Amino acid sequence: MIEKRPWLVASLVAGTSYWLASKGQVPGLWLILWKGTGVALLAAYAWAHHPSRNAHQIALVMALGAIGDVVLELNFTLGAVAFLLGHLAAISLYLRFRRDRPNTSQNVAAIVTLLAVPLISLELTGQAQVMVYALSLSGMAASAWLSSFPRYRIGLGAMMFVASDLLIFARMGPLAGKPLPGLLIWPLYYFGQFLICTGVISTLSARGEFNSPPAT
Repeated sequence: MIEKRPWLVASLVAGTSYWLASKGQVPGLWLILWKGTGVALLAAYAWAHHPSRNAHQIALVMALGAIGDVVLELNFTLGAVAFLLGHLAAISLYLRFRRDRPNTSQNVAAIVTLLAVPLISLELTGQAQVMVYALSLSGMAASAWLSSFPRYRIGLGAMMFVASDLLIFARMGPLAGKPLPGLLIWPLYYFGQFLICTGVISTLSARGEFNSPPAT
């Protein structure tokens, strides 16, 4: 795997080691850069591994996530904007790969996700601007769930991202000062991004898709 997927292996090392380093005494600036490295390497993996505009779009999603990871530590609002732009780019990709005739339970799950996540976010924080961001988050997760990408990877990864952000919002409210969010936020987020990125790239490769999505 190291020879065939060096960017991916490097990302796993950076992403998992950051979680451990964040509990230690690493100086602030280095830790912030370390934080952004894991998902930045996923962007490099997606860009280099598959020569198509769709692969490059998921690379953009990962790059915006990496920017958000870093900027969030310096300016929470600007970091959230980077993530919001990433969610919009992801929604655009997933809508191009809509699943043909999703069943009732799939549609219900997507609608519940789309509506519940912003409402829960508002309840946790009491902040309207958080609810606006959460709408882009729920739109990303709902469109991922209804896409033709494998649900056990992209759908699961998107839901892990949602869970990570809801824990961030909970830490701003009822779970302030509690240890649980600090333990779970990063692994849910990073491995959610990992599942999304590798799931999209492996699906594109398996389909032999290089320029445009298959006809629906």
